[in-house]
Amino acid sequence: MQLKVSTGMSGFDETIDSLRLGDNVVWQVDNMESYQGIITPFVHKALEDNRKIVYVRFGQHKKLVEENDQIIVYEVDAKKGFESFATEIHRLIEKEGNRTFYVFDSLTDLLTNWYSDLMIGNFFKVCCPYLYELETVAYFAINRNVHTYSTIARIRETTQVLLDLYEVENKRYIHPLKVWQRYSPTMFFPHLIEGNKAKSITASSEASSLFANVNLVEERMDYWDVIFAEAKSALRESEEKQESIKQLLMSLLIGEKSRMYDLCNKYFTLEDILRIASREVGTGFIGGKSVGMLLARKILRSDKQNRFNNYIEAHDSFYIGSDIFYTYIVQNGWWKLRVKQKTKTGYYQYAKELKDKIRTGKFPANIKEQFVQVLEYFGQSPIIVRSSSLLEDNFGNAFAGKYDSVFCVNQGTPEERYEQLEDAIRTVYASTMNEDALEYRMNRGLFEKDEQMAILIQRVSGDHYADNFFPHVAGVGNSSNLYVWDKNVDMDAGMIRLVFGLGTRAVDRTVDDYAKIVTLDQPTRKPLMHMEDQKKFSQHGVDVLSIAENKLTSVKLDTAIANVWDVERNLFASIDTETSFRLKELGYRNMPTPYILDFKNLLKHSKFPEIIKEMLAEISRVYDYPVDVEFTANFRSKDDFKINIVQCRPLQTKGLGKSVEIPTISEDDSCFIQTNGNFMGGNIRLPIDYVIYVDMDNYLNLNEQDKYSVARIIGKITRELKDKNIFLVGPGRWGTSTPSLGVPVHFSEIQHVNAICEIASQARGFMPELSYGSHFFQDIVESDIFYAAVFDGEDNVRFEPNYVTNKENMLRNWVSNTEFWSDTIHVSESDMELLSDIVNQKLLCK
Repeated sequence: MQLKVSTGMSGFDETIDSLRLGDNVVWQVDNMESYQGIITPFVHKALEDNRKIVYVRFGQHKKLVEENDQIIVYEVDAKKGFESFATEIHRLIEKEGNRTFYVFDSLTDLLTNWYSDLMIGNFFKVCCPYLYELETVAYFAINRNVHTYSTIARIRETTQVLLDLYEVENKRYIHPLKVWQRYSPTMFFPHLIEGNKAKSITASSEASSLFANVNLVEERMDYWDVIFAEAKSALRESEEKQESIKQLLMSLLIGEKSRMYDLCNKYFTLEDILRIASREVGTGFIGGKSVGMLLARKILRSDKQNRFNNYIEAHDSFYIGSDIFYTYIVQNGWWKLRVKQKTKTGYYQYAKELKDKIRTGKFPANIKEQFVQVLEYFGQSPIIVRSSSLLEDNFGNAFAGKYDSVFCVNQGTPEERYEQLEDAIRTVYASTMNEDALEYRMNRGLFEKDEQMAILIQRVSGDHYADNFFPHVAGVGNSSNLYVWDKNVDMDAGMIRLVFGLGTRAVDRTVDDYAKIVTLDQPTRKPLMHMEDQKKFSQHGVDVLSIAENKLTSVKLDTAIANVWDVERNLFASIDTETSFRLKELGYRNMPTPYILDFKNLLKHSKFPEIIKEMLAEISRVYDYPVDVEFTANFRSKDDFKINIVQCRPLQTKGLGKSVEIPTISEDDSCFIQTNGNFMGGNIRLPIDYVIYVDMDNYLNLNEQDKYSVARIIGKITRELKDKNIFLVGPGRWGTSTPSLGVPVHFSEIQHVNAICEIASQARGFMPELSYGSHFFQDIVESDIFYAAVFDGEDNVRFEPNYVTNKENMLRNWVSNTEFWSDTIHVSESDMELLSDIVNQKLLCK
């Protein structure tokens, strides 16, 4: 039997059969004075019984506990947000240990900082069970008639003791509403407290007289909704009043003061903010991706020359507030695991367990109903559920590709479509525990920061073409062209990475296809790679949403483009006359017309390149920083089109650096690498400590499993040499998911290197992909990694692997079966320098 504990009021102890160790006691009060009158006898009795007393101070009301050397006081800052606040209190409870007695300030005061009843319920739900587990006794207060029914219900469900405290005509009454595992015939009557005595109000006449003077419990909106409802009326107020309210609402939706906040403040009106809020599910921030998208669109809409309004596709996105992420974790009982994972020792240790749990949790009924309404709004239109974390798409931290986005083709019964949506949301939430995301946060000193996950739900841009859904074109645009392979390229004109169909092929480095790289100062400039075979090194597959199969898939270009009915196909592709003639010769009559995807007419004869160039330039001008934009475009004719800006973020980049003089070497002088162009990362003079070289021929001869092993070995080596200058050189594409195209390293395995080089061999099928604009590109630029591609055998290119392989192979330091791997992987110490001059487009490693 649990030990009995006194409230300090002996008569009331008799009424409720005392408190018990483990009890959380919640008092519903009208004011703090009456709550303090209850706290005082509790504290005095606890001190008399030599109990450890802790006062947790966070409210803005006056202090409830008098200063006393025997009482431990913690001041906890609620302004830091739910996660920091709840974690700090969790850790102080852990520190103070078993059988400690607590007094907490009024939970209602948390509304001053959080503006959300939902989050107060979440806090109590994570705090109360831990206090119970440690056999503490804790007093809490909430103000009557302030919180929603659902918040009170969650508190009632979680706490052991719930009491109403009334002051009527200078008399104090306590009305027990819940007393766990205790019962008496008079326990749940109201009780008049007079000193140490408690008189049960059992007579109907006395009870009705008492309650006639008490405010009835009223249903309330969540405080969040109250604030935004009141803000609507401010649209009729003075500009000064509107500005004050706008600042408050922006702090709730956008986040704390930052460079992005300042830009939003400049461009968003109060009406804009209210419109955003009207499309939010739940409460909390809308996240970086949503903010970036909305800001870019507003900048273009606000253009004084009105250059873009006719070309911008409308959007009708929804935003799942960041508080829902926490609610999901709390409601499913994973908060303690979340706190353990947020420590340095548990950061990686508990990530997989937490990720697996997040993939299988359940959402509260009221949140599910809001999800249903969003789905009903979109009907059967395909949608995409995208991560929009607090730190995403900000200056300095793009998190490009670190979190998941999930297409919902949105076909089937309402129940099936709902399950697809809910599963997509779980997938995005679980991606906060992705290995690459964890590494990214750790390496940038962000692992202790709140990384709440909001979600952006967008209607997919495009149309139905037979059984598939896709936009005509999609891609990534950069306002500053860092990949300058020709001294005549205007860096400030920008660049786009263009694909036919869904934009997944523009941001991922996973397929044996080549996006179209377009320099916007001269869109028809020849491709970066000096190749004769135009068709071979163009896009052959198209990513689409299959309506019939209800999934994201790929189809052949000829099949996709054959079904495009609403615009001339030659805007995007030219008929492959050679293949067409050969098919006819061979007797194939019913094959789709073969095309080469060259975008020739789109780039030469339409306004599209000029409009996208001006859009990028305008957003960059406002940001006062280069930008990276994801877009789609749909056409009715070459000059009648709509561009949809689906994402915008600062382009993580550095300047050109000081000019570097490249020494001239004769043909008789040996070197490792010498090339003209095909590099990015500015001017550098980099001393090389170690070279890791993967031999092309020996790598080709490995089976697929061994090729993956090569990637893991390289990851191990680079981690151990992370404090050295490393030059990584190998065949084809670093970071591909297809081992036949290059070494399939994860970016986290090569993030510590200083320079990478991709060696081309057209004969062996290894071709670097100048992946400007992809997530891989974003990673190497953010990590300040220099990039080069070497087209061995071309004019003005020298590649002499013997310059490195003649040195001792140090691979034995990292692998046991050195003999098997040493022909493929060569690791050597180096005294070389890597030099590049971007103006003259020269690179030398010697």
